[in-house]
Amino acid sequence: MAKKRNRLEIIYEMLKIVRESHNSIRPTPLLRYTNISSQSFSEYYRELKEKGFIREEFDTKGRKFVSLTDKGFQFLDKYNLIRGFIKEFEL
Repeated sequence: MAKKRNRLEIIYEMLKIVRESHNSIRPTPLLRYTNISSQSFSEYYRELKEKGFIREEFDTKGRKFVSLTDKGFQFLDKYNLIRGFIKEFEL
């Protein structure tokens, strides 16, 4: 059975998906790719927005897109560094 993801892993996955989508993705595909409930997604999404990790942008047709802020990119870099330490020390 697969291990359940913790809060930081879910946040990392959400930010990583945005980055891998050329830093622009609509909220609904992001929800699908994260594979969490819509209620949980809303809570994480709101938190990431409030803390300045993501921002919402609108195109000329008024469609909402999500992109990372500098803070979001920094989080991904530092989280990858921590994951490297954990892997290196086999924890």
